[in-house]
Amino acid sequence: MSSSPASGDLCGRLGLAQPLFNAPMAGAAGGRLAAAVSSAGGLGMVGIGGGVATEWLQRELALAASPGKPWGAGLMAWVLSESLEPLRVVLEHRPDVVSISFGDPGAAASMARDAGALVAMQVGNDADLQRALEDDIDVVVVRGSEGGGHGRNEVATLPLLQLALNQTQKPILAAGGIATARGVAAVLAAGAQGAWIGTRFAACTESTSPARAKEAIAGAHTDDTVYTRAFDIAQQIPWPAEFGGRALRNRFSDRWADDLEALQTEVASTPRITEAIDAARRNADIAQAPVYAGQSAGITYGGETAAEVVADLAGFRAHLRASASRW
Repeated sequence: MSSSPASGDLCGRLGLAQPLFNAPMAGAAGGRLAAAVSSAGGLGMVGIGGGVATEWLQRELALAASPGKPWGAGLMAWVLSESLEPLRVVLEHRPDVVSISFGDPGAAASMARDAGALVAMQVGNDADLQRALEDDIDVVVVRGSEGGGHGRNEVATLPLLQLALNQTQKPILAAGGIATARGVAAVLAAGAQGAWIGTRFAACTESTSPARAKEAIAGAHTDDTVYTRAFDIAQQIPWPAEFGGRALRNRFSDRWADDLEALQTEVASTPRITEAIDAARRNADIAQAPVYAGQSAGITYGGETAAEVVADLAGFRAHLRASASRW
């Protein structure tokens, strides 16, 4: 696509019945979840982390595309800076939307647009927003600090959404802290063209998150999360330092979240901590392994299918009507 959708109707252009996008959460949003969200009328997205096997990627992308509905994929710019091969594999499956975030989209954005996909970029502060306003980005995803998983921890969703709406006519999706029909109604009323939702979908049945992680999210309160780089440092995952992650508090974060310098020293001197947290992830030991989730964990109840989540969130219309009638 040679030009941005500008202020046009993004969901209409994509043929969506609902203005709902599941966040492309690596480790949670695979092809099954994406297919279920798309089949329910939203836009399902596959989350692609670093070092994924091509065989796994081919399988998940084919599954996401299998309903014949619009779908997308999310990749990390800092991973693609090493190799564009994962993006090439993604584009072979003809996604409608490709999200390229966490670093400069660079050549990846051009490649995706040339292949006919709309390019989205998550932004977490004003500098990110200015980059997303450049011509190679079609859709701006404002992701506030309430959001789960990786991102910045600088600006909350609502101020960031207002900032973006004041600066661009590009389609804007709101992310961070949205898990109910009321939340969807709030961001749509402000001017967002859709809601980008992670935590509630991470806990649903089609998510690839371990069962214990889903149960932990469903049982959490809004103040049970922590934003930290500790899990990445312990696993020696080279996330850029500006992107920490919001996860449920656990014994590991209680010990290390506020002591990163000591953790870095410990990790550099012995493999013990890295081996232990890698094993915890394999065994779904949620007392040690990260369970990435946002503050909306407190309004996420688990045990739902993606279709049930979409149907519930579609209730935003009633809240918009009620608000309009009051005022």
